[in-house]
Amino acid sequence: MNAESKYTKKDFVPTGEVKWCAGCGDYAILAQVQKVLAETGRSPDEFAFISGIGCSSRFPYYMNCYGLHGIHGRALAIATGTKVANPNLSVWVAMGDGDGLAIGGNHFLHAVRRNVNLNGILMDNRIYGLTKGQFSPTSFRGQKTKTAPMGTVEDPIDPISLSLSLGGTFVARATDRDVKHLGSVIARCYEHEGFGMVQVLQNCPIFNDGAYDAWVGKGSAENVLKMEHGQKMIFGLENEKCIVRQGFSPKVAYVSEVNEADIVVHDEFASDPGLAGFLSQMNGNKGLPMALGIFRQIKAPSYEAEYRRQNDEAYAKSPHKGNLQSLLNSGETWTVS
Repeated sequence: MNAESKYTKKDFVPTGEVKWCAGCGDYAILAQVQKVLAETGRSPDEFAFISGIGCSSRFPYYMNCYGLHGIHGRALAIATGTKVANPNLSVWVAMGDGDGLAIGGNHFLHAVRRNVNLNGILMDNRIYGLTKGQFSPTSFRGQKTKTAPMGTVEDPIDPISLSLSLGGTFVARATDRDVKHLGSVIARCYEHEGFGMVQVLQNCPIFNDGAYDAWVGKGSAENVLKMEHGQKMIFGLENEKCIVRQGFSPKVAYVSEVNEADIVVHDEFASDPGLAGFLSQMNGNKGLPMALGIFRQIKAPSYEAEYRRQNDEAYAKSPHKGNLQSLLNSGETWTVS
C-alpha cells in the first residue's frame, strides 16, 4: 500500500445516495473498500467493480470508479473478460451468497481454479435479502425461512472449504463488525496476484438478524480465533484456549493442560493445502471457534497473465506478424489470405 497516497476515501465516494437497509453490514464493507482503495495511491479510473443481482450487487453504484451491474450470477464471467481485456485494471467483484454461490456457483468454481487476478468480496448473510428472505446456499440446516417454513433440509456450502478444494491462492474470512480487521484483510487481498476470495460474515437486520452474533457480539472472543501467520492458535477471553490436532481435525484444549509444542502454529504461506483445509473446519460448528483471517495465500500464475503470454508467443511466431503490425500502424482494412 502507498503510505503517501494523494487520494482519500472521499475520492472513491460518489454523489448518489446509498440505498441499503438501516443497519445492513454492507455499509461497513463499502467504507473499508473505499478506504483501502484510497490507500493504494491509484486513481479511481484504475479500478472497476462488477456485480450481479442482489443487495450486495448495488456496490458499483456506490463506488466512484468504473463499474458494471450485470445479471444474476454472471459477475465473475464478466469480470474475467474485463481483466483479460485490460490487465492493468484492478477488477473487483461484489457477490452475495445467493448470487455468487447458487446461480453463479459454476462461475465461482472456475474463477477460483483458473486463478483469475480478481478481488472477490463475498458478502455472506446466509439469506436472500433482495428477494425477501428465501434460504440461500449458506443457510444453516434447519434454518426457518419463507421458502423453508419448517426449516431447511440441506447442509450449507462452506465458501472457505470450497475455495481451498479448488486450489484457491488467497482465501480469507472477516466480519462486518470488526472493521479494522476487515480492512486489513481487504488490503491483503488487493496486494495478492491471483484470485482473492474474502468471505465477509455480514448481518442482514431485516431477514436474518443476528445470524453471526456468536462471533461478533458480546463475549465473542470465546468463540472466535483470529489467525496470524507464525503465531500459535490461542484464543478466549483470557487467551486460555488453544487449538491442537486430534487426528486430521482441530480440537479445542486449554493452554494450561497441553504442551506448548502441541499448539498449532499458523502458516498462511504453506504450499501444501493440508493446513488450510484443517483450519477450514473451524467454522463455528461442532464446538470449534470461528476462524477469521487469511487461511491461505500462495503464489501461482494468474489466468490472464498466462492467456496473454500465449497470445504474445503465437504472435511472435506468426509468419504474418510484420504485415499485421503494418496493418495496425496504418489503420487500413486489410485481409491476410
